[in-house]
Amino acid sequence: MLLCVTASHKTASFELLERLSRTPDDVACTLVKLAPCVQGAVVLATCNRFEAYLEIDEPVTAAGAIGVEALLEAVESATGVAATELDGAYDVYSGRRVTEHLFAVASGLESVVPGEGEIAGQVRRALKSARKDGTTTPELERLFQRASQAQRKVKNVTALGRAGRSLVRLALELADSRIADWSAERVLLVGTGAYAAVTLATLRERGAENISVYSPSGRAQIFAAKHGIRPVAEADYARTAAHSSLLITCTTATEPVLGPEHLRRPVAAASAGCPLGHRNQLVVDLGMPRNVDPAVAVLEGVALLDLETIRLHAPLEELQATDAARSVIRDAADTFHLVGARQSVTPSVVALRSHIFALLDTEIDRARARGDEDGKVEQALRHLAGVLLHTPTTRAHELAASGRADEFTAALATLYGIAPEEGDAAASATA
Repeated sequence: MLLCVTASHKTASFELLERLSRTPDDVACTLVKLAPCVQGAVVLATCNRFEAYLEIDEPVTAAGAIGVEALLEAVESATGVAATELDGAYDVYSGRRVTEHLFAVASGLESVVPGEGEIAGQVRRALKSARKDGTTTPELERLFQRASQAQRKVKNVTALGRAGRSLVRLALELADSRIADWSAERVLLVGTGAYAAVTLATLRERGAENISVYSPSGRAQIFAAKHGIRPVAEADYARTAAHSSLLITCTTATEPVLGPEHLRRPVAAASAGCPLGHRNQLVVDLGMPRNVDPAVAVLEGVALLDLETIRLHAPLEELQATDAARSVIRDAADTFHLVGARQSVTPSVVALRSHIFALLDTEIDRARARGDEDGKVEQALRHLAGVLLHTPTTRAHELAASGRADEFTAALATLYGIAPEEGDAAASATA
């Protein structure tokens, strides 16, 4: 049974995720050692996500609960993050939901910026690390390899990869009608996450030069140093906001980070400090939930552009990119489980074929001993064996696809007294 324990920006604070992202490389090894029912583990740790994908020994009673408990113990041992701190900060998926979740993660559907490409490489590296540590299994290998295939298909057949950047591009295109010279704008960027990086790159493409950054979470200094812009301290935030001509917010804060109190300024200061002259301040809110108090829209000289307005102007293809990507992922998950079901019956099919071909070889030897010099009897026997095997093989796959593979195995034992060898099961799983 496949199991996934996931903590992400949807369930946990960024401070907690940051601590989890510093997880040592030996968490998967520790996890496998702690719980005998955990056959394998792949750990994916990024700045916005911490996930463990496990293969659990199904016959163990409450194996899923044991796996989760072992993971929490391994994380606490490796990072110092107590299990109690993780209460309510993670979700647990099993079976088919694991497949759809990983495929969505690898494709960027679960990222802060939908469609971002970096996560695909992080998923591949997580599998590579598990291989190095010897904690992967044939089923986990297959899961992660198919996740990469699903990601490539989503990238090739949907507009998801362009969706995140498009949102920023559309916002700035809508701002174009209000801005004559981007190089003359005083831009304040509020936020330092993935959207902020995309926004900064797009601003520079349009010619913006005078850019500052403020971070409600205190990361402005690091972000500014990395991107060559000016950081804004908390004490200077309101003053800088009041004197900026273009403000773009893109944080994950659950409460507004920009309100009327930040934009009010003395008339003399406004005329002296803002390059807009008679033009208005423009505030672009890219936050979800919204970063800007709607009350700023009623301030004189301030225009507010939010996601609702931006999306009204989005091309239909990109607006529907997420739905299209989900459809691709569902199809890929269906294929993954169908193939898995068929593989589960493969050892029994191999056992049947081995039994029939053993009988066939015996009869061919007898035919040769009686003088089958032209090989026609052998040819006829081989054809007959193929015909006899076709229907039960087809039926085996049909039963497996409907979750009834055990019926085929039981029938073999009843009719022929044969059972799949353990070696056959291992070989089919590897294949």
